[in-house]
Amino acid sequence: MSNIIIVGGGASGMFAAVTAARRGRSVLLLDANDRLGHKLSITGKGRCNVTNACDPDTLMQNIPRNPRFLYSAFSRCTPADVMAFFESAGVPLKTERGRRVFPQSDSAKDIVAALKAEMQREKVRICENSRVTKLLLDAECCKGVRLADGTEYTADAVLLATGGMSYPRTGSRGDGYRLAEQAGHTVVTPQPSLIPLETAEHDPQEMQGLSLKNVTLTVTNGKKVLFSELGEMLFTHFGVSGPLVLSASCLLDPNKLSSTFLTIDMKPALTPEQLDQRIQRDFAGQKNKDLANAMRGLLPSSMIPVMLKRAGISPEKKVHDITKTERLALGTAIKKFTLHPTALRPIAEAIITRGGVSVREVNPNTMESRKIRGLYFAGELLDVDAFTGGYNLQIAFATGFAAGSAM
Repeated sequence: MSNIIIVGGGASGMFAAVTAARRGRSVLLLDANDRLGHKLSITGKGRCNVTNACDPDTLMQNIPRNPRFLYSAFSRCTPADVMAFFESAGVPLKTERGRRVFPQSDSAKDIVAALKAEMQREKVRICENSRVTKLLLDAECCKGVRLADGTEYTADAVLLATGGMSYPRTGSRGDGYRLAEQAGHTVVTPQPSLIPLETAEHDPQEMQGLSLKNVTLTVTNGKKVLFSELGEMLFTHFGVSGPLVLSASCLLDPNKLSSTFLTIDMKPALTPEQLDQRIQRDFAGQKNKDLANAMRGLLPSSMIPVMLKRAGISPEKKVHDITKTERLALGTAIKKFTLHPTALRPIAEAIITRGGVSVREVNPNTMESRKIRGLYFAGELLDVDAFTGGYNLQIAFATGFAAGSAM
């Protein structure tokens, strides 16, 4: 009998395995895939944003749902602790803009390899292609698991670290939700998060592939501002994507998008008055040109026809014929480019899953079930998620550490 069974070979599962094994426990890690860390190996576009080198307050501020639940886990496994773990495991790290931490090699595979090497060093037994379909429960206690092929393993404790439902090609099938429900746990409906948005307008399609930098995206729902940040985003064939949009999606209810507005300020460094002065300067030396040609120093070429259409101005109109009213309308279109989101993209395209095992039913100090003794949870399976920037992997490592220590 293994002292501990860990179901799921992702970030939280592997980190928990190393943590528990270092404390003298015999650990068996079961994963349904044919290789460990499949999703981890592609995170951050293959670079792996390991964590965020921020202070505790900033860390909590970047978790929109249930941040208090993570307070204990974060206090015992900080971003500095995660960085020290990988540095000592032979992976040099670097900190980039926004305190984002990456391996110096820019290769997520180095992070996966380090976790595998540490598990091997600590003699963690690993069984791949082993899909758990049932928990072995006895008198409010978890005694082990049963695999799809009927094989049973018993243990003193079982950790579910199966991930959510994003990136199903990496093995995220939602198995952990079903197992948690089998044990009597409440599962908050899984929804996509850190996900691109579809829009009612066709303007994004006309600018497909255009990446915006140093713009401000503001999201409102009725009179309330839900999100407002400076950063980068992208126009696509279905709507909008990019870091700003992904972070904003964490705060959106897919069932209440009809009252939601996205407003992009293309020139946030300029007030409306300063922008108007800039436009007048650009136009001053190009009075005989068509307006579309005179704006190339102000906006990307693919954006010009869209902005002129929004301002109600013909692109063939000569600069010298532009009225003050039209010029101000152009400035408004640039400062207040509004879109209406109609849907979040499918959950298969989400970076992470919102929802999961209700944290009310989990001990925040140990990650143990409040319902079933010997059953633990970690990582994306829990109803906690964060914005982009390494915060979600910090959640995975910290909850894995808490569970691994407690088990």
